[in-house]
Amino acid sequence: MPKRRLKRGSESAVRAKEKDMKQPEKYDMWSLAAVVLVMALCVVPLTAERSTSGIQHYKHIALKMDEALLTVHNELNTEVVVSWVSERCYQCLYQKLGIVAAGSRPGQPSSADFVVGTQHQITLQLNSTSAKTELCKVPFHFGEHGNYSLWVKNLNDSSVVNCSVVTDAEAVNSYIPILIAFVIFAGLSLLSAIGRTIYGLEVVRGILFRIGGSMETERLINSELGSPGRIVPPVTDNILPPPPSPSKRLRSLDTFRGISLVIMVFVNFGGGRYWFFRHESWNGLTVADLVFPWFVFIMGTSIALSINSQLRSGATRCSLLKKVLWRSIQLFIIGVIIINPNYCHGTLSWDNLRIPGVLQRLAWSYLVVACLDLLVARGHLDILTTDACWAPGLDILLYWPAWLCVLLLETVWLCLTFLLPVPECPTGYLGPGGIGDMGLYANCTGGAAGYIDRWLFGEKHIYQTPSSRVIYGTRMPYDPEGVLGSINSILMAFFGLQAGKIILHYRDVHTSIMSRFLIWGLLLGIISAVLTKCSTDQGFIPVNKNLWSLSYVTTLACFAFVLLVIVYYTVDVKKWWSGAPFYYPGMNSILVYVGHEVFEEYFPFRWSMVNNQSHAEHLTQNLVATSCWVLISYVLYRKRIFWKI
Repeated sequence: MPKRRLKRGSESAVRAKEKDMKQPEKYDMWSLAAVVLVMALCVVPLTAERSTSGIQHYKHIALKMDEALLTVHNELNTEVVVSWVSERCYQCLYQKLGIVAAGSRPGQPSSADFVVGTQHQITLQLNSTSAKTELCKVPFHFGEHGNYSLWVKNLNDSSVVNCSVVTDAEAVNSYIPILIAFVIFAGLSLLSAIGRTIYGLEVVRGILFRIGGSMETERLINSELGSPGRIVPPVTDNILPPPPSPSKRLRSLDTFRGISLVIMVFVNFGGGRYWFFRHESWNGLTVADLVFPWFVFIMGTSIALSINSQLRSGATRCSLLKKVLWRSIQLFIIGVIIINPNYCHGTLSWDNLRIPGVLQRLAWSYLVVACLDLLVARGHLDILTTDACWAPGLDILLYWPAWLCVLLLETVWLCLTFLLPVPECPTGYLGPGGIGDMGLYANCTGGAAGYIDRWLFGEKHIYQTPSSRVIYGTRMPYDPEGVLGSINSILMAFFGLQAGKIILHYRDVHTSIMSRFLIWGLLLGIISAVLTKCSTDQGFIPVNKNLWSLSYVTTLACFAFVLLVIVYYTVDVKKWWSGAPFYYPGMNSILVYVGHEVFEEYFPFRWSMVNNQSHAEHLTQNLVATSCWVLISYVLYRKRIFWKI
């Protein structure tokens, strides 16, 4: 009887299996096409999903983004402590990952599963619990959703411990969605360029005009509302109306502003949850660290051009100062509102109201730099083309009082940063605290910059989750838009003001403008190389966005001058590029920035995802949201709607 039952069960299982195998025949071609279309729109790599499912089924562990599965096999006769540290964590303590029991007997190791990060290379350290000695160190860069084994055993029955990593299941390529998105946007740009080229041909425009004219004539003849006595104006030889008079506004400046703004919006939406689209944990640079200083830089350039234009139109310095004050107050108030969104969820608590922020720093930088320019600006400027030996520095010497004020402010920053005593912290400390510096200064995050903000605003009124928590595990609140860093944001805006002065003094002399931009970029690059010693952590003043360090400003100003040369040459000099689509958000920068902050959680900027642990879905959502704001700015541009404060 048991055998008969087993046979019947096997037959039923076979029939069920055959039924399942035939099931896909019910799907028609339209269903398959719909599935393929949905997968293409979501830019989800099929291989990634299969690999992920395979890993989860193999180990029954659901891995999140930027995670991999590591199985440690211990053949030693002692327990092993597994610890890890990221390569991006400078002078950090090892963090305990777990303990693996001793092997039961030779050939039968004990095992333990751990989830490890995949964003950066990590170093695994294995220590013996009995002798408390280090057995080995293994540096390895794990791949997302990969499955790995770390074997710990004695080498050739000796006391030498061998540690080796074996790949059990290949990782998925999480960067494929970026490649697909790039190809899609590049293809759209290429199609747009081809379309504009074809439309610009006289033959094509003539055909379109004739088609349009014949259709209009037929509509008038067949229309019941058409009057028999209506006079149709004759068709002239002019295909298009005469072009408007050229504007003196430089498209390259709005394009530059739009580039920084679009990247900023994309990063704020999430950047596909890729680490290089997020702010660096402490020292160093990512894509996200570039855009805000560029926005401050181009704001300084706009200040120079705007104040000069208004002075030439007859405005008084006193009236301009009132406008500057009122605009700064508006920016500050708007900034405080949008970074404290608790009003959407209940009564706003004044106990934890954050005061510093992005727009607040823009307001402060704008106020100081605009006041300095009002102090020294001239309504009528001559083109500086003299042959004197001091002529190359004339655009600086003419405004020496403003330069003197900026140098004094920078001296204040240096003195406060390196000389201000901070309780229980070393003087001049620039580290992240936490587990950095071997954990000796865990509560000294930011040194003098963090201390001043906590003393001035209070711990509850500054940013509570700084980016240094990601790698360094800091627990102290720290605000990257704090008071001390605002001094260097003034310096960044002043470099932009200098770019504006170059444009004003060398107007229409394109070679002089571009050469001076490149000279400034070279000088600032040399200063950055000296300050950082061409390293991430070993320099006198490392590049640090959280601190807005001096080297950070000089480095980003160097990049800004070089990028401005490229945009200026392609947009305003050669006119190879119209600046689209970045030109449109650059014309409505405040509206786009405030709008994307306020409506971030609303459709179509955000929706419920099928798999919120997929880079592809996050990237799709963030790109759609950013594209929506570019489209909105284009519509507002066509409607001639601009929000200025």
